[in-house]
Amino acid sequence: MSGIIEVPGAKNAVLPVLAATLLNNGTSILENCPELDDVFTMLEILSALGCKTKKKGSRIEVDASNLTSSCIPEILAKRMRSSIIILGSVLARCGEVLISYPGGCEIGMRPIDMHLRALEQMGAEVDGLKHGMLKVSASKLQGCEILLDYPSVGATENIMLAACFAEGETLIRNAAKEPEIEDLQEFLKKLGVSVSGAGSGVIRIQGVKEINAEPVHKIIPDRIVAGTYLAAVAATGGSLVVTNVEYDHIGSILYCLRRAGCKIKNYTGGVVTLESDGKLKALDLVRTSPYPGFPTDMQPQIVALLSKCSGTSVVVETVFENRFRYTEQLQKMGADISVQGRTAIIRGVDKLTGASVEARDLRGGAALIIAGLAAEGETRISGVNYIDRGYERVEQVLAKVGANIRRVEESRNMI
Repeated sequence: MSGIIEVPGAKNAVLPVLAATLLNNGTSILENCPELDDVFTMLEILSALGCKTKKKGSRIEVDASNLTSSCIPEILAKRMRSSIIILGSVLARCGEVLISYPGGCEIGMRPIDMHLRALEQMGAEVDGLKHGMLKVSASKLQGCEILLDYPSVGATENIMLAACFAEGETLIRNAAKEPEIEDLQEFLKKLGVSVSGAGSGVIRIQGVKEINAEPVHKIIPDRIVAGTYLAAVAATGGSLVVTNVEYDHIGSILYCLRRAGCKIKNYTGGVVTLESDGKLKALDLVRTSPYPGFPTDMQPQIVALLSKCSGTSVVVETVFENRFRYTEQLQKMGADISVQGRTAIIRGVDKLTGASVEARDLRGGAALIIAGLAAEGETRISGVNYIDRGYERVEQVLAKVGANIRRVEESRNMI
């Protein structure tokens, strides 16, 4: 494959920023928003709460001046894990929120204990209701110092959002350092909130009484989408130019691709190029970890790539205990992968063979696409609804750079 791919805005950045628009008693304008199922779900949630939303291409307008509800519809909350980040902003704005436990991909336990414990420290009361529903209320949130047991992205975002209307200063220690946290900070600044420290692990937020702003904010590029397409071309061989990408955000991904034998160059203006002959070497160890380490959201894609690399690779998953479920599908294609707990041992094979496989989560689905592109024969992937949660028209993007891939018309749920 060869060609140019422009990277869209980041799913994991636009969702918390959309949640933050609820704090604004005015209209927020977001640019470079990806067209994804999760984004549409979040817009449905905002509408259910009383917001007026407009979407035209990659531009979204949210008028949250007249909220009419603090209850997140259960059917929407269960569609995606990221629905939980609504919690902090609705609580801060309305004083209470009713929400079900979130859904999303089944890649392991993702408890929301840290979210709830932090909000309780700020003065909120949490009631576990029947049928998996939660009611969180607070007559007044109080700023305080919070130490996270783990640098959870979602917990960090929820605390930041709730702290915007808390009395006094909130200090988050061991905060997540992901670029998406920095993007949320930049949006909150445009709302007039005094917030600093994102990316350092210690974040300070000074609460305000009211927000009435007209911010215009451009969402950062999606580092996982960029990494996925680079890994695809690395696996098949070819030359790829990705534009609208932040080089530093994908540093750990590029490091692994270089070690495997790819030639990578970085240019000014958000441009990265990759060249691969498709004959790559194994990596002795890849270990996922919070940013700036190797991202767990790229683990399945790198395993698919390593399945065809010469030699034996070891990948250790430290974030989600069930994230290797997709390897069963790769094995149907001839991959030699053995999983022991949170460790996968990948012995590179000469060739993968096309097969009928099933995507069971978002990034596992992306891994199957990479394997299918690199395999001999035809691969049919069902469960494409998972892939659509994180990739815009993935088959069209890849076809433009030479992939023989299409979505089967008789079933929108198959590639």
